[in-house]
Amino acid sequence: MISGADYLLETLAELGVEVIFGYPGGAVLPLYDALIRQDRIRHILVRHEQAAVHAAQGYARSSGKLGVVLVTSGPGATNTLTGLADALMDSVPVLCIAGQVNRALIGSDGFQEANIVAMSRAATKYNVSLRDPAMLDGVLRRAFAIAIAGRPGPVLVEIPKDVQGFCGSPAAFRSRSFAVTTTSSAPARPGDFVAAAALILGARRPVIYTGGGVINSGTRATALLRALAERTGAPVTSTLMGLGAYPATGSQWLGMPGMHGTYEANLAMHGCDVMVCIGARFDDRVTGRLDGFAPDARKIHIDIDASQIGKIVPVDVGLVGDCGDMLAALLAVLGTGDPLDAWWQTIFGWRDRECLGYTPDDRVILPQHAIARVHALTAHLSPIITTEVGQHQMWAAQYIGFDRPARWLTSGGLGTMGYGLPAAIGAQVAHPEALVIDIAGEASIQMNIQELATAIQFGLPVKVFIVNNERMGMVRQWQDRHHEGRRAHSYASALPDFVALAAAYGWTGLRVSDPAKLDATISQMICTRGPVLVDCRVAADENCLPMMPTGAAHNEIELAAPAKTDLAWCRGS
Repeated sequence: MISGADYLLETLAELGVEVIFGYPGGAVLPLYDALIRQDRIRHILVRHEQAAVHAAQGYARSSGKLGVVLVTSGPGATNTLTGLADALMDSVPVLCIAGQVNRALIGSDGFQEANIVAMSRAATKYNVSLRDPAMLDGVLRRAFAIAIAGRPGPVLVEIPKDVQGFCGSPAAFRSRSFAVTTTSSAPARPGDFVAAAALILGARRPVIYTGGGVINSGTRATALLRALAERTGAPVTSTLMGLGAYPATGSQWLGMPGMHGTYEANLAMHGCDVMVCIGARFDDRVTGRLDGFAPDARKIHIDIDASQIGKIVPVDVGLVGDCGDMLAALLAVLGTGDPLDAWWQTIFGWRDRECLGYTPDDRVILPQHAIARVHALTAHLSPIITTEVGQHQMWAAQYIGFDRPARWLTSGGLGTMGYGLPAAIGAQVAHPEALVIDIAGEASIQMNIQELATAIQFGLPVKVFIVNNERMGMVRQWQDRHHEGRRAHSYASALPDFVALAAAYGWTGLRVSDPAKLDATISQMICTRGPVLVDCRVAADENCLPMMPTGAAHNEIELAAPAKTDLAWCRGS
């Protein structure tokens, strides 16, 4: 005889699950009792259920494995909704197991009862309430398969407490099984690859535009992307989610396009005659004004999700399938085109503008400089970088170069403040020996700052580098631009002493405000054993540039002045 809880954990272990991120409560006590009686799956106790999902995302994205979350019913389950929506937007495979009250109480407004299946429907690929113990095996395997198949994403399985506690033979939990169907519709046809190859070979100004789908596809896809770039000689750009699929040190790399993308990437996107989009979804932060997006370009779109083809931008050729498979088939029919010397000469002219250039100040640390120095002093260690959301996130995307995939973890589609610290914890669990750094803002770090305790409890040497400008920086930037400078509630006059707070949690806390001491502080952060938090005080009112304003096209991008020295260190203003 075996309980439903024991059978569930045995099934997860059989499916390769090694770690669960969770928080206990009444409706999952049978599962937690089973967890403590087994040694195949490790449990990481977080301090908030939203953080459990973000930690599972960090684990999944950095390892390529499924992230698993376990929470109780009611508020435990509802607290996961932000994380599940984030995982859905960014195509991250997460299995959330949520407890529920006993089956006899469902619908009675019992204590800690919430209809999480209804609430999570728009935030998951698949969700189900497991009311019959006989379906336990089939539902778990189906949920697992759906999470990782096709375009990955989150799934949720609700399990009432009495189903967890139900005892029977192992066969009792698998007597009702069903087939799992996850195949994509409308697969690419052989003639589509020939048509795509003809467009590429006929291009004089091609651009390869990549996204997170290349990274999700695995290392084979990233290698084939590099082969495509070498074969065609075309410049390569990438969305926020795809950084690292093509090396930032590669000669054909243009940087990120879009709202805070580089001058050369944006103008190349605008002026190209053929665009090869691979594993990206034409997000509005990339395209800008749609009627001005790549107006002269023929477009090829490769994506595993058929619903994305033509959804936002009409395309000439759509190739539906795994990015690695599609790239292999395309390369098989793609010859070598003529050199693109004239196109590259144009790009070199745009690149000479040095749109990310800045003038360091010996009185105050510029946020751009702080992040650039983090990169310079850690690049040889190939760190895993996570971020919160805001200006610091965009500066990190601009000033940190990634030569490998799955080293950059950020919230792209949903833009979730509070993502970075728990994601760093999940990545550190997956890679115990790696250097994992959360580049944070002083506002967003407070969204899940309680997870400092999780890192201490489980001996995770996460580093947090706070770019502290005493502002909700991106909100302030938009208020200055779009609301006549009325900074409505974008300044927090009661920030904590982050160094003292770090010490209260058992972390090492460091503070730096002198540019001359910046490198030494970063080096101390790297070399100090255990978790370290750095409060880096930076110029308060720096804007994140370049910027493609809302409603603008790529050729309407705003640049910083070549030299910017009038910087004020504003405290308490």
